[in-house]
Amino acid sequence: MIIDLHIHSKVSDGKLTVQEILKEAKNRNIGFMAITDHDSIRYQTQATATAKKEGIRYVTGVELNVTFTHPKYHEGKPVSLDFLGYQFDSTNKALESKLETMAKYREERAAKILGNLNSEFEEENISALTEDDLRQIEESVDGVLGRPHIADYLVKKRIVKTRQEAFDKYLVKCDVPKYPLYLEEASKLIRDAGGKLVLAHPNDPHGTSLVALTKSLVEQTVIIQEKMLLYIDGVECWHSRNTPETTNHYVTFAKEHGLIMTGGSDCHQKPIIMGTVQVPDWVANQFA
Repeated sequence: MIIDLHIHSKVSDGKLTVQEILKEAKNRNIGFMAITDHDSIRYQTQATATAKKEGIRYVTGVELNVTFTHPKYHEGKPVSLDFLGYQFDSTNKALESKLETMAKYREERAAKILGNLNSEFEEENISALTEDDLRQIEESVDGVLGRPHIADYLVKKRIVKTRQEAFDKYLVKCDVPKYPLYLEEASKLIRDAGGKLVLAHPNDPHGTSLVALTKSLVEQTVIIQEKMLLYIDGVECWHSRNTPETTNHYVTFAKEHGLIMTGGSDCHQKPIIMGTVQVPDWVANQFA
């Protein structure tokens, strides 16, 4: 069975709609999957129904960005980590309400980022972004607004050539803090909705991960033991940017601590890599 439990749609920062993802998943013979958009569960009911029609086993999913600190690392300053929620009730009111609050904050954050960008543009004699530009960015998003959408707009305006250039040249420097969701609250939200919370891509060198605190796999799992075990149900052990060493380390750790193990491509559809990570068949049995 082909399994992919980490896919992003246009609702967050992917390129395909939920319907297009499910059609592609069918073409790729994916048998068990989850769409895990950032801070949004807007189309989970639709995805569940469509997957059933396509003969694909589906589990509800979301990716939550959490503010995390550890006194021994990063001078005790906060870092961002991602956690995947699975198998929750997508009509849970508390979860829906919190995600709506976070979506509103994202819009306010985007306006502040544009203000910071304009300060940079003024120094470079680039025309300032206006309220109309912000409106166009918001209209391009079918879900939660984030920096990737701003980056794509800068490409469209020919201020930069690529999304990556937008981040490297402007968006890292002009960033505004994300909504402060803490692990305890994220865990309660997902578990109270009947779901499971999983630490996403813990050793991703290019993503939001424990690498921000330490590159040592041993130290990473000590951090999880000390600060996370009470609040998580599993770890993402298979990921498109994992090395075999990372996967083996986290599989061993998960078995030692009775955690579920998940895996996925983290596909954003450029290129389309969904279904390309080899996740063992037995992973699906954890969601019986």
